[in-house]
Amino acid sequence: MPINRKKLGALGERIAKEHIEKLGYRIIETNFRCHEGEIDIIAQEGEQLVFVEVRTRRGLDFGTPEESITVSKKQKLIEVAYAYLQSHEESPSSWRIDVVAVELGTGGTVSRVELIQNAVSGDG
Repeated sequence: MPINRKKLGALGERIAKEHIEKLGYRIIETNFRCHEGEIDIIAQEGEQLVFVEVRTRRGLDFGTPEESITVSKKQKLIEVAYAYLQSHEESPSSWRIDVVAVELGTGGTVSRVELIQNAVSGDG
């Protein structure tokens, strides 16, 4: 039975979370929502705050996961990051936006998980 979009996103986020934790990131919060939008994962790597957008694809018919991030989505991510920083004054001043690309093969098997650091520039 095909996996629906919501379940696909949740699966991708779980895979991404496990992946970045193995790389030494400390998860602070998931699915942060505000008026400006949502960010999938907020983590810390060393002294830097990291906003993580997770993109999951079941195939490459419509491009790679990271290619699905439009200019307007990048702008939204930056706006959400600023909103988070304003509401969490204790956060580190140094920050960036990473992307975790998750590709699933047949049967939902993971065929690729890739962390792309500083994928969205926000002058952070």
